[in-house]
Amino acid sequence: MKIIIAGAGEVGFHLAKLLSYESQEITLIDPNKVSLAYADTHLDIRVIRGDATSIAILKEARVNACDLFIAVTSSETTNITVCVLAKQLGAKRTIARISNTEFIHHKEEVGFTKFGIDELISPEALAASEIELSLKQSSFNENYEFENGALTMAGLTLSRSASFVGKTVKEAAEIFPELHFVPIAIQRFGTQFTIIPRGDTKFERGDNVVFITSEGGADELCRLTGKTNKALKNVMILGGSQIGFKTARDLSEKGFNVKLLEGNRDNAFELAEVLTKVLVINSDGRNVDLLDEENISDMDAFIAVGANSETNIMSCLVAKSKGVKKTIALVENMDYFELSYSIGIDTLVNKKLLAANNIFRYIRRGEVVAMTKLNNLNAELLEFEVKGTSAVCNKTIKSIDFPRSAIVGGVIRDGIGLIALGNFKIQEGDRVVVCCLLQSIKRVEKLFL
Repeated sequence: MKIIIAGAGEVGFHLAKLLSYESQEITLIDPNKVSLAYADTHLDIRVIRGDATSIAILKEARVNACDLFIAVTSSETTNITVCVLAKQLGAKRTIARISNTEFIHHKEEVGFTKFGIDELISPEALAASEIELSLKQSSFNENYEFENGALTMAGLTLSRSASFVGKTVKEAAEIFPELHFVPIAIQRFGTQFTIIPRGDTKFERGDNVVFITSEGGADELCRLTGKTNKALKNVMILGGSQIGFKTARDLSEKGFNVKLLEGNRDNAFELAEVLTKVLVINSDGRNVDLLDEENISDMDAFIAVGANSETNIMSCLVAKSKGVKKTIALVENMDYFELSYSIGIDTLVNKKLLAANNIFRYIRRGEVVAMTKLNNLNAELLEFEVKGTSAVCNKTIKSIDFPRSAIVGGVIRDGIGLIALGNFKIQEGDRVVVCCLLQSIKRVEKLFL
């Protein structure tokens, strides 16, 4: 697939890196010489220095033969303009990064596809949604919803009190036959290896396990693992960035008591004028004495979404030491994921990864409806829509030639999430959620063509 990316910033570079691993033909356009030089020396891609709104530059990038054009510059206006031009010049599909989420909410009403923009994404809005979902499922360190919660992915670390520690998957299923969840990926404590569990796979203390749950499954999972999915009410947010603003606004509208800490005085006053239901405090959230003054120990959740990853991590650790139940940190450096889990932060959010997940489904073969990469695991969760011509159609799961490194997590039929075991028969129109290691993705895709 030929893909052109306009914008070599943090999102554009990360996308180019991930897509280059997929052996896609990538062209990266940016006017910044330094950004392009770094991408050129570190990635196996083609780079073009110039303004992406230039028709000459687009033609040099061979936009007429482009399968996917992604505009992720820091300018919303530029992204929209470039996508319109790319479509007119022959690009098959276009995706524009935007910051004004009104565009997404009124996408059909405005008719962006008529202009030549097939999809709109906002990394900041995706991060705010991820944070809100993490608060909703407070006992899990990783969450993702398929079809508005018909099936939910939930990740947690097994403690000694978990009922099925020391048992195999098969033994656990026999003891708890009516449960509404299934394990789909395991990472052993202290290792970097991802295991796709089978019947003889044993659960061990310290395992980081990812489950798929249907309705009611999250509560069952909490009960059996000794976790408590507590209702969270009082939230403190560090950082008045776009993500901090969106999170504070959305949570306050849903009845949360929100305090927002913003170090810049002018920004704090502007936020206070707009966020009428939020207590905005002009202060540096790294000040431990101030956090005590603001009763951080009474908070149910602490969300650090400042510009600096290290500050976010350290602030969450301070909050955790003060007894805060749920801590969420925005991190830009992917290398921090493993470190932060090991030192006790509950949930990490990376907007580059969220944007990449949202875009990746367009390069996957088959009818991919949704997709997410599992944090710190070399596995993907893909939601396929089954066509009448698909190899899996009208077959039971156990009769399908699935690779050992892939597993069906669940099926959504007529809007209802189902935990699908070996005798489950897949039908046309079903939406099947599959977890697979990276090396098995191509084999899985062929089953849903």
